Amino acid sequence: MGVNSVTLVGRAGRDPEVRYFESGSVVANLTIAVNRRSRDEEPDWFNLEIWGKQAQVAADYVKKGSLLGIIGSLKLDRWTDRASGEERSKPVVRVDRLELLGSKRDTEQTGSFQSGSNEEDVPF
Repeated sequence: MGVNSVTLVGRAGRDPEVRYFESGSVVANLTIAVNRRSRDEEPDWFNLEIWGKQAQVAADYVKKGSLLGIIGSLKLDRWTDRASGEERSKPVVRVDRLELLGSKRDTEQTGSFQSGSNEEDVPF
């Protein structure tokens, strides 16, 4: 039995690159930066691939700096470099679930991710 599950929370490194296909499919590609426990360490960067309705949500609402939560699986994209003929690969997280947690701008304006809500409204 194998388990291939990735859960990340981080900020979008750039606006999503979105492609629409004649078949009606849509894919969004972007990067996410996940901070380490220590602020002295550089964040880890991950490539994300999002398909279908969630890709359209990413296209419409995700911008550079948006705080995202994702659940997905790790895959290895492989290709042959056209210029050198060398085999190349890169790890990509195929996103199964995308959660929009807020953006940097939202956090700076409201001081929390619960814009417009009262702390008493939060059930925990």
